[in-house]
Amino acid sequence: VTPQPGVPPEEAGAAVAAESSTGTWTTVWTDGLTSLDRYKGRCYHIEPVAGEENQYIAYVAYPLDLFEEGSVTNMFTSIVGNVFGFKALRALRLEDLRVPPAYSKTFQGPPHGI
Repeated sequence: VTPQPGVPPEEAGAAVAAESSTGTWTTVWTDGLTSLDRYKGRCYHIEPVAGEENQYIAYVAYPLDLFEEGSVTNMFTSIVGNVFGFKALRALRLEDLRVPPAYSKTFQGPPHGI
């Protein structure tokens, strides 16, 4: 994560977590139907990149309920779909993705083998 000038790294990390899960600039009618706490992503750790000015590694966790079971497309769209154009950031790169075994087991695998 490379925040825009004047944006603290904690705010940039929180913005990534929110924008890629439950954050929106628009009021939506579903806001009153459920608790957003159940579905929101959380930036739980930020560390500076060694030797790089104003660059940070932001660790973000998402609840499994946020993703459709068995859908790699849904998972990637949720995580990286809109967040790369976020104005609080100068640059953003996805470097690592860890999928819990419970979610991995929902994928059926390739239809014709590997």
